[in-house]
This record gives sequence, C-alpha cells and structure tokens, in this order.
Amino acid sequence: MIRLFNVYYPTRTLVLLLCEALIVSGSFLLATIYLIRPDPYITLIYDNGLLKIAVITIVTLLLSYYFDLYEPQHISERWEIYFRLLLVLSVLCFVLAGIIYFFPDIYIGPHVLTVGISILAVSLVIWRGAYEWIIGRSVFCERVYVLGSGKRASALIETLRSRHDAGMEVVNRDTGSASNGSLEGFAADLRSFRKPNTEIDRVVVAMEDRRGAMPVRELLDLRLRGIVIEDASDLMERLSGKLPLEGLNPSILIFTHGFKVKASQQIVRRLVSIAVSFVGLAMCLLFIPFIILAVRLSSPGPVFFRQTRVGLRGRLFTVFKFRTMRQDAEVKGAVWATENDPRVTSLGRFMRKTRIDEIPQLWNVLCGQMSFVGPRPERPEFVQWLSNAIPYYDLRHLIRPGLTGWAQVRYEYGASLEETKQKLEYDLYYIKHLSLGLDMLIMFETIKTIVLRRGAR
Repeated sequence: MIRLFNVYYPTRTLVLLLCEALIVSGSFLLATIYLIRPDPYITLIYDNGLLKIAVITIVTLLLSYYFDLYEPQHISERWEIYFRLLLVLSVLCFVLAGIIYFFPDIYIGPHVLTVGISILAVSLVIWRGAYEWIIGRSVFCERVYVLGSGKRASALIETLRSRHDAGMEVVNRDTGSASNGSLEGFAADLRSFRKPNTEIDRVVVAMEDRRGAMPVRELLDLRLRGIVIEDASDLMERLSGKLPLEGLNPSILIFTHGFKVKASQQIVRRLVSIAVSFVGLAMCLLFIPFIILAVRLSSPGPVFFRQTRVGLRGRLFTVFKFRTMRQDAEVKGAVWATENDPRVTSLGRFMRKTRIDEIPQLWNVLCGQMSFVGPRPERPEFVQWLSNAIPYYDLRHLIRPGLTGWAQVRYEYGASLEETKQKLEYDLYYIKHLSLGLDMLIMFETIKTIVLRRGAR
C-alpha cells in the first residue's frame, strides 16, 4: 500500500487511477490528432490543446471518484462497474457542454469532444475488463497467513476477503489449517510453508494473548527467509483508515509513531480554518436569508438552535445551528439523535443531509471554539458516560472539535454505543496522523459526502 496525505491506498487503486488518466488524455489526444488538419501541433501547443485535455482528464477522474469507481468496497456486483462507467460518460457530456457554454475557449475543435468521448467509452470498458482479469491472477496476489483464532483474526480475515483491491489472498484458513488455536497447531502451519509450492509472502499476527502462545522460533525462521511479519493492528489500520480499539493498550499509544500535536502545526491549521470559514460564510451570505425564511415557515420556533458541547481539553462552548427539529424535541431531556429521527422536520431532514444546518458553526470556527476539521463535538450529557464506557474516548479532546472530520467522511450515521466506538476509531486515526495534508483530503472528501448525501453527523 502507498501512503498519501497520511492515508494508505492500495497500490492497485493508484495504478488504476494513473492508467485511466492516461486513457482519458490519450483518447482526446488521439481525436485531436485525427480530426485537426493539417497541423494538430498548433492546436495542441499554441491553442493550449494539451491544457484543455488535462482539464477534461481531471473532470473525468473526479466524476469517476464521485461514482465510487476507485472504491470497490462500495460496488457489490461486477456489472455495476460498467453501469457506473456509462453514468460517468453521460454526466461528462453534460458537464463539458456546460463548461463550453460558459467558457467557449475550452473548445478544442470540430467534433473532437464527440469522437474523444466515443474512443474513451470503448477504451474504458475494454480496460476495466482487462484490469479485472489481471488483478484476478494469483501471480498479482500477496499470499497472507493470519496467525490467530479469536475475534481479531476473524475480523481481519473478513476484511481481507472483502477488500479485493488490497491484493491479499488469505491462505490456510477454512481449508488446510490445522492450528485449532493451539501453539502446536500454529507452529505446524508455519513449518508447512517451508515446503515447495506452499510459500507465503506475509504472516499477520492476530493472537488475542501472545504470552507463551506465539511460535517465536517458526516466525523468526520465516522472517529470515524474507517473509514479512507484522501485527494485525497495523494492517487493519492501513486497510480501514481507523485505529482499532481491540488490542489497543497504553504502550502502543506511547511508543507508536504519531499523536504529535505540535503547537506550530496547530497554528497553521488554525489559520487555514479561519480562511476556509471566512470564505464559506462569505459564499453563504446570499443564501442565509432564504434559509432563515424556510426554517421559519417550516415549523414554529426559533431559527437558530443553540446547544452546549465539549471542546478542546474538555472546555464547554455553545454551538450554533439552523434548527432542524421541532421546538419540543427534548422536553423529556437529552436524547441521542438517530438517523431517521421522528423529531426532525421535513426541511430539517434535507438540511441535515446537505449539511446546510451546519453553516452557523462557521462562526464557532472563526471564534476559535472549533476547527474546520476535527472530531465532532459531543454533548456533555453523553461525554461522561461515553468516557466511562469506551476506553481512550477523552483523547478526542486533545484537539479542537471540527465542523467535518475523518469519521464523518468514512462512517455512516452512528447513534449507539457500538457505533460511537467505530467513530472513535476513526477519530483516533485522525489524531494519530494529524497533518495539514490530511485536513485538505477530508475537506475534499466532505464535498463528495455532501453531494452524495451520506456519511456520519
């Protein structure tokens, strides 16, 4: 896997992205060379043809990204890939038509876009079929043995088998594994990999208790033979983009790389948050009066909603939102919001999905109570209970809470203790790998989350 912006991406995904960038640009380049006569060189160089093709390539890749064509975990059937490809090409036609209407200078030449999209459609369908065939070959799969028999091992095996883009094939489970959860069984499994045609590339240690139960000699022998030996938590962190609470102990937090909340870094993040929030408020000023009117007409009650939340180092502050619930939503006390909460008005449901109700929180960001990116602030009524029920929950308060966050773009709506644990795992990953690059990536993915109307709140 390759690390970009402190997030790990499968090598296959990046190869797929780069190859499709070449295919898109090559399709329009070929169309330009074929149709522009007598000298396409003038169009490509002096009329900025290459730059125009680069813009079209970026737009096409963004559309593919928004249709989840680079996230196979969101695609359940193979036919969906080709269906989404057709959707991308259809939307691309409308987008290019709109761009050319408002920016005529991007027009390359007569029929170039039409022929280019035709070539691209055929090329992408052929390429995707070839890509699926190539990654299905065993020679391009890394053979992985999971050492363990508990919940951690089962969760890792399930993740590896569902993530085909990771390029890892689990061996000696279900068939041929004789470990039975015992030291002797694990050792026998590892010794069997010395035989011809049974070699592996990686051993992932996912044992619940390693004291006196780990086949150290066999692992050392495989390590000296060039086999990669790693801990299950490290692999799960890279695959899932979260820091698993299962097996997490203080020593890991103390000795691991990351969790460096530097003052200089926080100053830069603060300046970026102020700039982004100021621009966001300026862009929304035109629409705010209409939002206020809509909230006022949708149901009786105040336009703005105020609520106490827990912020940096446990300090309390008042968060502002446009009201999305009925005025009597909490007459019986604080209640955790749910995905299809009956207290939410019809307008409020739309505002929550599109994040319009969050606009007033830009003021909280400008005031320094929140950051643009960070863990979502929780209510004090729930923080004490969650801190007692979930280990390391208080680590969320090491940094300012955010308007958006890693959990918000990577996890669905969560409104239970177990789902809060899942969100905390994403928050811990964010705090561990805190960086300006990761913040920029989250801002970029937030746009996709809003457009597709999904993600956590």
